[in-house]
Amino acid sequence: MSTTPAKIIHQSIERDWRDVYDFAGKPENMPLWASGLASGLEPHGADWIARGPLGTIKVSFVPANEFGVIDHTVTIESGLRVYNALRIVPNGDGCEVMFTLLRLPGMTDAQFFADAAHVEKDLAMLKALMER
Repeated sequence: MSTTPAKIIHQSIERDWRDVYDFAGKPENMPLWASGLASGLEPHGADWIARGPLGTIKVSFVPANEFGVIDHTVTIESGLRVYNALRIVPNGDGCEVMFTLLRLPGMTDAQFFADAAHVEKDLAMLKALMER
């Protein structure tokens, strides 16, 4: 058994964790802060569909829960499935948003660092929206 390199990217937000979870956990809000889904998400049964540079992707979310978990699996047209762990955790009167980025097989260091920078930018946008 082996693991791949991972990086936990987090952002502190000065807003109650439940507010952040309620906003960030709605797929229809994700295009407002998650630039990889900027084309929008359309409901498709229990899943959501987005269209973009990688073609049509399917996004499957865990059910709404009381733990701040917004984990989701992204499946691209090639069949590659990417599991994304996204958590909203209380921190005082605010919260921490944490995304676990897993390095995909064949990904170069430059690609992994670029992917991490992309997630950092997205979480900064979520912070800006939630702290208005």
